[in-house]
Amino acid sequence: MHRREFVHRSGYTLAGFGILRHVGACSPAGTAPASSTFARLRDRYFERTLELNPVVSTYLGGDGYSRNLADVNGRLRDYRPEALAREVGFYREVRDGLTAMDRATLSSPERIDAAVLEAQLAFLLHQIENRRHHERSVDTYVAEPFRGVDWQLQQMQAAPGNLLGTEAEWRLVVARLDAVPAYLTAALANLGEGKRRGNLPDRRMVQQDGIGGSAADAEYFRTTLPETSRKFLGERPFAAPMLARVAAAGAAAAVAFEDFARGLGELYDVRESVDRFAVGEAEYDWRLQHCLNVSRRSAELYEYGAQQVALYEGKIFEVAAEAAREAGLDLPFGTEAERRSAVRAVMEALSKDAPADDDELFRWYRAAGERAVAYGREHELFDIPASYRLDVVPTPPVLRSTIDAAYYPAPPFKRSGVGRFYLTPTGNDPAALGLNNRSSVADTAIHEGFPGHDWHYKYMTEHAREISNIRWLTPGAVEDSSSMWEDSMASEGWALYSEELMAEPAGGRAHGFYTAAEHLYELQGQLLRAVRVRVDVGIHTGRMSFDQAVDYFTEHVAFRPGACRDAASDPAARAVCAQASRAIYRYSKWPTQAITYNLGKNEIRALRDAVAAREGNRFSAKAFHERLMRMGTIPVGYFKESFHG
Repeated sequence: MHRREFVHRSGYTLAGFGILRHVGACSPAGTAPASSTFARLRDRYFERTLELNPVVSTYLGGDGYSRNLADVNGRLRDYRPEALAREVGFYREVRDGLTAMDRATLSSPERIDAAVLEAQLAFLLHQIENRRHHERSVDTYVAEPFRGVDWQLQQMQAAPGNLLGTEAEWRLVVARLDAVPAYLTAALANLGEGKRRGNLPDRRMVQQDGIGGSAADAEYFRTTLPETSRKFLGERPFAAPMLARVAAAGAAAAVAFEDFARGLGELYDVRESVDRFAVGEAEYDWRLQHCLNVSRRSAELYEYGAQQVALYEGKIFEVAAEAAREAGLDLPFGTEAERRSAVRAVMEALSKDAPADDDELFRWYRAAGERAVAYGREHELFDIPASYRLDVVPTPPVLRSTIDAAYYPAPPFKRSGVGRFYLTPTGNDPAALGLNNRSSVADTAIHEGFPGHDWHYKYMTEHAREISNIRWLTPGAVEDSSSMWEDSMASEGWALYSEELMAEPAGGRAHGFYTAAEHLYELQGQLLRAVRVRVDVGIHTGRMSFDQAVDYFTEHVAFRPGACRDAASDPAARAVCAQASRAIYRYSKWPTQAITYNLGKNEIRALRDAVAAREGNRFSAKAFHERLMRMGTIPVGYFKESFHG
């Protein structure tokens, strides 16, 4: 899987570090009366927001955060108009309380929290009142029930015999399944109101996420979930009746999704040619300011994206020439066309050095992780405990259809559930093994493992007392078109920064941790994230059409200009065109998410450069990195001034 196609959370549970899981553990100690007033407002907002958003609560382990959320895993969000009106009333009440507060009386961490809270409230109110996103959020409606149940299963308490879940936990799964039909009825009613208002989703979302996604959900709830549940329940006394309840509730949920898909087909014209994904320049600029805390606007970012693409293409051409020489390849790098062709040739040659089987594939990933940790210790990039190790484990069968390689989250507020760097076995398929050649493995291990997501979240969890609750929150949704993406600036920015950090020359090594061939794949990842800036701004502000963005992607990521033009007669070009189309579709659904990787990374780099320039010989990369991680999953823009004090 590709990076934050799952959002990343702690690799250890809080209990594993001996840290309290309730709000007191995540709040600053010794606050003044005014600060305590703010803390109460913040904490009430956090807990109530989890109550209103049950799947977000499941993701974060809300039932481990507060006893008041003990039964939230048995629910789905209430999208009925009267329920959304109550949400709006609560968010306005919190906003009014925050506005009335004298922020000068707050501590420095609380002033940061106040700014974060203000932005989250602005986004939530904007989504419901102004955008009326619930009238077009087809992907949200389809994703939430599956993700809620999937995360429940992963967080269940272990039982003897490799079984999972207590009877109480399984009852909540059944309760959530029972909620699906009414949930989808409310969803379809909202979408119908959206059509009446002219607030329509893009046809691609209706076709792929709506109708296609509903079919996949129906199959999961009718077939996959009961089969998985049978393995997890075992032969315990409550297992047989519970399995029957899961199967019955799953079958009813499957029928509800099939009815929902039919309803979508009747409601929308999926054959229309109009594109409806673009949010427009004004909305995009609003999100830059209020969701990502970025001062630049879309017009500037569009040109910035092109500059970043040119920067990383130049670096790729340079390193590809070195890798070609090392591989004994005699390739011309004179003209631009020759350079693009040469890069493809180098990567095709490197792809032939693939693992022989899955056992070797896992050995390569584990060895790359061990190398990365040793490099981090040697160069004092972090204070790495002797006990730290990067585990690479096979993806559980239930997740293998959606994951290639990814860091899968553990909930930060509860004991059960452990984050893992998952790698999906190929079944010794030669074609799949070929996608994981020796040179490509290192960069993935760094992004998903060390010092990327695995290290990042383990460190944050260890220092949870210094990270307030709302800095863990994912307002709107965890990952779909309803998401704010505030946390992605921090989590994906950090992971991409980690890749580049490990490429910095050190100790006579021109490519840092990497070999030249490994560095080539790291640069390919950087280029991809630069291209995302250009095309995401482009498609959402009218500067690029969908097809223009696909062509730009094939030229600058795959180095195959005109791939879609040649797709009918060239199978390789057809595959490249299809890959690019899938990528642009994802960006079309999630405005601003695609830019968070590059922007988040460069915000970290700019802050590090500024601190290093001020501190001179006193600068410590290790101290900087660890202070940064203790800020939590919020954009640098919220706390950069505190680093300059």
